[in-house]
Amino acid sequence: MKALIQKITNTTSGIASTILRIPVGLILMAHGAQKLFGAFGGYGLEGTGQWMASIGLEPGYLMALLAGSAEFFGGLALVIGLLVRPASAVIAFTMLMAIVTVHLANGLFMASNGYEYALTLLVVTVSLVFSGAGSFSIDKAIANKN
Repeated sequence: MKALIQKITNTTSGIASTILRIPVGLILMAHGAQKLFGAFGGYGLEGTGQWMASIGLEPGYLMALLAGSAEFFGGLALVIGLLVRPASAVIAFTMLMAIVTVHLANGLFMASNGYEYALTLLVVTVSLVFSGAGSFSIDKAIANKN
């Protein structure tokens, strides 16, 4: 178990990952809050779930809960630097699903609801899966303790 914790919390990055993960985490938290709580002009679980069901992601409410939770709680994990590798993997999968199911057919650019934003988040989170949380993180403290 100790080896698993060491592997998950180890980080090969210095300040760069920290600088990357905090603003991205805050942005993800805001998007998750839209889906989960209806914050920032979002539709909440009910509205987001209905929309997801309308595009074929069933059951819509569960899909909204999963996507919103990945964004909100995954973003929180990025901000505080705790379990960044697994959180980033979950977020990356969520962004891949968003690209494939919603944005890909619209092309690259956000102006036409394209995939550029989701692709950016996918690339950032895949990078964090490999680099870890960075020097200023709870993960770093845990890794150094073990």
